[in-house]
Amino acid sequence: MELENTTVTTIPETVGTVDGHPASPDAGPRYYSRFSAPQRFLHGFLVVTFLGLAITGLTLRFSSAAWAAALAPAAGGFGTILFFHLFCAVVLTIAFLIHVGNLVYRIVFRKEYGLVWGSSSMVPNLKDIQDFIQQLKWFFFRGPKPTFGRYAYWDKVDYWAVFWGMGIIGLSGYAMWFAPFFARFIPGSWLNIALLIHGEEAILAVGFIFTIHFFNTHLRPDNFPMDMVIFTGRQTEEELKHRHPEEYRELVESGRLEKLRVEPPPNWMRNFGWLFGGTAILIGFVFLTLMVVAFVKE
Repeated sequence: MELENTTVTTIPETVGTVDGHPASPDAGPRYYSRFSAPQRFLHGFLVVTFLGLAITGLTLRFSSAAWAAALAPAAGGFGTILFFHLFCAVVLTIAFLIHVGNLVYRIVFRKEYGLVWGSSSMVPNLKDIQDFIQQLKWFFFRGPKPTFGRYAYWDKVDYWAVFWGMGIIGLSGYAMWFAPFFARFIPGSWLNIALLIHGEEAILAVGFIFTIHFFNTHLRPDNFPMDMVIFTGRQTEEELKHRHPEEYRELVESGRLEKLRVEPPPNWMRNFGWLFGGTAILIGFVFLTLMVVAFVKE
């Protein structure tokens, strides 16, 4: 069934909601819910704490760089920067544990097994590999562009990068923070290795988020200059068709599409998204540049 020929001819008088507000069938672009308010708030905490960790961590890692030496006194010294680094680490850990706990609850108790394996799952599968290969062919004009469901393969890479970071960067960081405790179970030399791993993996994470993730999410032609869906929780029908055609087809065929119908996002939400997202991208690019400069001069 061709997506261009797929139409929804009936709009029920009672349609879906976002944040408890009912959608209305007024004229104009149709909007559909993609992310709930808790998901967006959790992502917001992730953004703020990651930026905090990146700023403080890079300043500590490149403390001999001119920009770090100038930034430290303005922030109250390297001791203050370390305090905020640890504070952001705790907040990010709590947010991560809330997310994992929610997943366990939904999978084990609510039996939402589609989160583990299905069209709405973040678990990589064979189709992701096929999509990646097909996209490489498309890049070189050797085949059509692949079509994606709710999540593309790069969404899953971004998602699991957080789990990788929490495992490697988080554990090594806590090992250094509570060195006397961990020294009871591991040789002291391993703490030196933890320091090395923590710093290098953190630099890798900062480089990945401030380049690959920013490009995939906001700066690629389909989304440029910014994808607002993570801030508003809504996407238009055309965006859903174009970016997630397989998900759109599935929703239409199952009759679930109109249950996701919502009102357009209010202006204040759009403006907040532009301000919050634009600030995050700007900060990311600034510290990415400072990191590269410090590497070159190190």
